[in-house]
Amino acid sequence: MKEKIGFIGLGHMGAGMATNILKKGWPLAVLAHRSRDAIDRLVAAGASEAKSARELAEKSDIVVLCVTGSPQVEQAINGPDGLASAGKPLMIIDCSTSDPAVTVRLAPELAKRGIILIDAPLGRTPKEAVEGTLDVMVGASDDELERARPVLEAFAGRVIHTGPVGTGHTMKLLNNFLSMGYAALYSEALALGAKAGLTPKVFDSVIRGGRMDCGFYQTFFDYVVNRNPNAHRFALSNGLKDMTYLSSFANATGLANPLGAAVRNSFAAAVATGHGAEFVPTLSDFIAHANGVDLDQS
Repeated sequence: MKEKIGFIGLGHMGAGMATNILKKGWPLAVLAHRSRDAIDRLVAAGASEAKSARELAEKSDIVVLCVTGSPQVEQAINGPDGLASAGKPLMIIDCSTSDPAVTVRLAPELAKRGIILIDAPLGRTPKEAVEGTLDVMVGASDDELERARPVLEAFAGRVIHTGPVGTGHTMKLLNNFLSMGYAALYSEALALGAKAGLTPKVFDSVIRGGRMDCGFYQTFFDYVVNRNPNAHRFALSNGLKDMTYLSSFANATGLANPLGAAVRNSFAAAVATGHGAEFVPTLSDFIAHANGVDLDQS
C-alpha cells in the first residue's frame, strides 16, 4: 500500500510536482501556499485539502515542502499548528532551496520527535515540474532515500544522492551560484555588446549552438530575444535569497567568494529598486538600463 503524501507549496514548481504525485496514484493531501487555482484543480482531481499544516501531518506519512526558503520551512514545521505539532512519526522532504546550515540544525532536533527530515532541492524549471522530469539532489541516509525515492520519482527524471542530510541543499546553492552567475554574466555581456552596437540577436546567433550554449542560456535568451515573459519563471528576489545563502555558506567555511559577492550585488541592486518580483532574465534589462542602453528590439 502506498504511503499517504502531504504537500505544502503549490507555486510555480509545486503545482506540477503535486499533480504528478496524484497522477502516479499516491493518496495526496494539500495545503494552499499561494495559488488557490492550483489547490482547486488538485482537489477536483482527487486530492484532499487540509486547513493547517498540523491537519496535513495527521493525514500524511510523508510531507513534501516546496516553499521559498528556510524561514518558511521552519514556519511550516515548528510554527503554530505546524507539522511537528501533530506529534506523530513523519518524513518531511524539503524540496525548497533552503540554507543548509538550518537543515543540518533542524534534522537532529526533529529526529528526537520521531520526524525524519531530508533535503531534496530541485533542478530545472516549472516546465519540467509539469512533465515530471525534474532533477532532485537528495541529502539523506541510504534507508531514508530508499523510502523517499518512489515519491521523488513521481516528479523527477533524475534523483541524485549527494550524501547525508544538508548536502542536497549545499549542492543546490552551488547549482544556483552557477545559474545566477550566468544570469549576471549574460546581462553584463549584453550591455557591453549593446554599447558597441551588437544587438541581442547578433549575440545569440554566435552563442546559440556553440560551446557556450546550455539549457539556462536558452531559457534566458528566450526572454532576451523573443521577449517571452514566462521563459524562466524564477524571481529575482529568489535569486538574491539564494546568493545570500551562498554568502553565509562561504563565510561559514572560511572561503573567499568574490564572484559570489559580485553576482549577489547585481541581484541586490535589481531587487532594491523594485524589480524583485520580476523573473531572472529581466536582470538583462536592469543592467542595460543602468548603463544607458536598451535590449528590447521589438
